[in-house]
Amino acid sequence: MATAIPKITLSSSRDIPFNRLVLSQSNVRRVKSSLSIEELARDIERRGLLQSLNVRPVLDDTGAETGTYEVPAGGRRFRALELLVKQKKLAKTAPVPCVVREAGSAIFAEDDSLAENVQRVALHPLDQFRAFRDMLEKGMSEEEIAAAFFVAPAVVRQRLRLMTVSDKLLEIYEQDGMKLEQLMAFSISDDHARQEQVWDIVSQSHNREPYVIRRMLTEKTVRASDCRVRFVGLDTYLAAGGPIMRDLFEADDGGWLQDPAILDRLVMEKLQEAAEQVRAEGWKWVETALSFPWGHTRQFVEIDGTEVPLTNEETARLEALRAEQETIEAEYAQADEYPDEVDARLGEIEQAILALEERPLAFDPADMARAGVFVSLASDGTLQVERGFVLPEDMPAEREETDDADGSDEYAHGAYDGPNERIADYGSDEGAVGDSIAADVEPEEEDGIKPLPDRLLSELTAWRTLALRDAFVGNPHIALTELLHTLVRDVYWQTPGADCLEAYVREISLPVHSPDMPGSVPAHALRQRNEGWKHDLPEDEDALWRWIDGLDDASRMALLAHCLSFGINALYERMPSYGAVSQRSVSERLKRADRLAAALSLDLVEAGWQPTVENYLGRVTKARILQAVREARGDEAVERIAHLKKPDMAREAERLLEGSGWLPEALRTARLADQALVETVTASEDVEAIAAE
Repeated sequence: MATAIPKITLSSSRDIPFNRLVLSQSNVRRVKSSLSIEELARDIERRGLLQSLNVRPVLDDTGAETGTYEVPAGGRRFRALELLVKQKKLAKTAPVPCVVREAGSAIFAEDDSLAENVQRVALHPLDQFRAFRDMLEKGMSEEEIAAAFFVAPAVVRQRLRLMTVSDKLLEIYEQDGMKLEQLMAFSISDDHARQEQVWDIVSQSHNREPYVIRRMLTEKTVRASDCRVRFVGLDTYLAAGGPIMRDLFEADDGGWLQDPAILDRLVMEKLQEAAEQVRAEGWKWVETALSFPWGHTRQFVEIDGTEVPLTNEETARLEALRAEQETIEAEYAQADEYPDEVDARLGEIEQAILALEERPLAFDPADMARAGVFVSLASDGTLQVERGFVLPEDMPAEREETDDADGSDEYAHGAYDGPNERIADYGSDEGAVGDSIAADVEPEEEDGIKPLPDRLLSELTAWRTLALRDAFVGNPHIALTELLHTLVRDVYWQTPGADCLEAYVREISLPVHSPDMPGSVPAHALRQRNEGWKHDLPEDEDALWRWIDGLDDASRMALLAHCLSFGINALYERMPSYGAVSQRSVSERLKRADRLAAALSLDLVEAGWQPTVENYLGRVTKARILQAVREARGDEAVERIAHLKKPDMAREAERLLEGSGWLPEALRTARLADQALVETVTASEDVEAIAAE
């Protein structure tokens, strides 16, 4: 005979008045959960009790039932009901649905409590998304859904954002074919075909990280933080019909603009409008571009303008701001730091003072009739207007005749071109070089690592030269040492010239440079310093001599260092075999530049240089990219990107190298090399955290 299978007997279920229930001490939940009792009470008030309480009869000393029941499983629901009773929203005798375990059960009360909390399974995110979607389709708003489930509206929006993901990808996720973070990465795009195409690519790759998916989906877009977007405004782009993609799951700096053509058209239209306004001032010509190359004003003569004086109202405003600033600083002189609101106010005062002190220039109408203006977009997204530049052929003839009749060559070798033209223009914060980067990417090699391309070396050393000039100006002692060293070599080792003092500065131009150099820290410092000295220079040569003679020693040393800095040359150049300057001479120049950099403790990392796809990583071979990552982050980081194609590898290397302090050999300073090596070893220990971002 077959053995009969014992049948399971379920505990009975019935309603018990709330005042007959007590909380059991056998409840295993001790730690407060994320959803508060108050929120649970509001939910029960709205929709009623969705789950019965698990209770047991309370026995007296003789083992008889007392008519009271303890609650070992469902303690939070009991407390929520208790709160509703205290708020008089629920009667004390209100019937509560309960599952009653019989007295004397072999199952401990703690067992029931533990099972109820452990055996439950959290709702799958996809099920939550579908539930939110169904409620949205039935007429509930995102805020109403959020309130119903006591979550922030952003959580609902994030889950509903999954509606933009392809059904095919949702099915893959449902079958555990991808992680939730990967699925969320696809939500930044509405193009299902592109989503599926990207998944087909990354699913066959070793690297399936969400950032790879986001990068592939946004590779033909423009970030909302781009200077062009800041210039025209995101609202203007959207009003013009430009689409944008957003990432609700990650910080995206405002999203990605999907139609760069619309953006560039809006930028040029706004630049043209600004140019027309500038042209109406009376200038002969106005040239407009997104950006101009470094040193684009070199062939022009710059005319002088006079600062527009402050009005009485502006003067009073400036005095009031300075008085308020002094009062605040005096009040908090003994404090370790300013309160947030005070610090914010001081910032506002400083900006207002700066706006009043930076006076616009007024120009002579006769000068404006032969001069022009450059209108472009600055790297911070503001309009950049450079006024007062005259082509040599537009200069009045009488000035040339005066110069010739004078018999003077205005400080030969370009040392003096007039009171305001002598100190060279360091350009402006353009974002691109004039001549586009040539196709000089280092060829792939099979064996070893070959030298860098000549143009890339020129760009790197141009960056270093600019930083070296800035450091040189900041150390007049080194500047004087370098001048004396040059003079001694000229006196004892070379044939002296015919002038009364054959000592001059020949400005070294930097025509080849990377796009990031014009907006760099040293470029900004040199430009500001240059404008300061230019403003103070007198009108003619004799007055200039007397002015210099009357300067205090500190000012004389600072001016000396500034002027000498124009002659700093740490550039690598490839010299033709038949040229007047040999390649050996260039090597000697670079050796002397290394000595000067070491004396100044020049650190290109502090100067702001960091490797990017545009200025280095996209211009060298995969072997050099991996070498850089290995030196900065270690072998494990190399393994993470070694399988990628060259463009992807360069982009990932840029991310890995950010903040590492790594420099190409051409930018390193000898005395800092050992310190950098120690810092690199330390940084490599954190590679997992960096690579996993």
